[in-house]
Amino acid sequence: MLPTKIVVIGAGSASFGLNTIAALMRSEKLRGSQVALVDRNADNLALVEKLVKRLNWEWDAQMTITSHAHHADALADAAFVVSAIEVPPREKLWESDYDITLKYGVRQPYAENGGPGGFAHAARNIGPVLEIAHAMEKACPDAWFINYSNPMIRICDAVARYSKIKVVGLCHQIHAGYGMVGYVLADVLGIQVPEGVISGHADPDIWPRLGILSDQAQERVDIKAAGLNHFTWMLDLRDKRTGEDLYPLFAERWAKFDPTFEPLTRRVYDAFGRFPIPGDEHLCEYLPWLSDPITKPWEKYEVSLYDWARNERRRTDGHAAIARMGAGEQSIDSLRAADSEGALEVIENLAGAGNHYHLAVNLPNRGYITNLPEGAIVEVPGLMSGAGVQGIGVGALPEGIAELCRRETAVARLAVDAAVHGDRQLALQCLLLDPVITDLDVARQILDDYLETYRDYLPQFWS
Repeated sequence: MLPTKIVVIGAGSASFGLNTIAALMRSEKLRGSQVALVDRNADNLALVEKLVKRLNWEWDAQMTITSHAHHADALADAAFVVSAIEVPPREKLWESDYDITLKYGVRQPYAENGGPGGFAHAARNIGPVLEIAHAMEKACPDAWFINYSNPMIRICDAVARYSKIKVVGLCHQIHAGYGMVGYVLADVLGIQVPEGVISGHADPDIWPRLGILSDQAQERVDIKAAGLNHFTWMLDLRDKRTGEDLYPLFAERWAKFDPTFEPLTRRVYDAFGRFPIPGDEHLCEYLPWLSDPITKPWEKYEVSLYDWARNERRRTDGHAAIARMGAGEQSIDSLRAADSEGALEVIENLAGAGNHYHLAVNLPNRGYITNLPEGAIVEVPGLMSGAGVQGIGVGALPEGIAELCRRETAVARLAVDAAVHGDRQLALQCLLLDPVITDLDVARQILDDYLETYRDYLPQFWS
């Protein structure tokens, strides 16, 4: 047993919060630990607390459960702080980030992590995240900050450069790469393909099927991927049974595969010689070829927008399910398979001096990718142990890919610096360097509109 103290901020989340907590509660190694639940939404917090207490009793987790409306009341002596916060209302703000740029003739591909929307999204979340990190410096300075919030690169960069707290970002997107490889090589690897539409799209209705493929592929192959979050590239592909290099076979099969499957990924792979891992709908955010209002490339590549209304309904439905489980009206058996997307592995192996290889971690670059800037947040394979979370070096990326990543790294750092200091000039530079923007005047118009629209969220730009 490795009793420790874990703080989960954003515990009222119907997806990340619930899955993370359920994974922690079922851990035999963490039995007897303390879990502090934090959420500023009192109603959601109460729902989750009731369910967690049921899990604690029925699974005999023997944990001490506390709940708090503010992180300051929960952080004392914490060893791990897991954060999945989003400034609310998430879907409405995200849609607004997208709609504002349309007024100036700019159609963003996705508007969550890259593009002007990536700036607005990051700027809103960086302040609250750094408030947590600075509170940790006083209450639990040796604790690890485990981040799930997007934009991943920018949030982790803010914590790494503007606090003394150790940070690691975790994301499940590499599983899209395993799913796509499993789909293309299904007959060779003996993988059963589920019925229904298969794609790497960020669609919650498709992901269960992609997950079935990914789970099977992970048993059979090893992928080494690196780059930036949602912008990683398959550098190596091996058969786990024989050690055989499967990249040549994958390339051969891919060339003959359904040309309508992930068409943007196909074109980028053809041009740059390495397979992009994230799938079209995340890949598109960092590329300069998806926003032309005349050629409308989003139609050619069938890149769809995030369905804000549907996902808001799914969030409501998720909280209703939590309420039923907490009241004993619904089984909790499904939660035994909940995946924390890495938080459980971080905590178990750091607390217990284990040795766990993880497919993808987001960390400050310490020579892990030799031709990306030192200190920039990169996504690489990692080792989780008593010594902390360390990246595994992959050498240099192909130069064309490295340049795409360097540009996004510069944009991300400017966004962070602008948000921290309330610096409009840096914010303008961030937009001007973003591949979505092609006009000086339009960049300033979008920035001015964002800052005025989100004045209450971004007071640092008005002081």
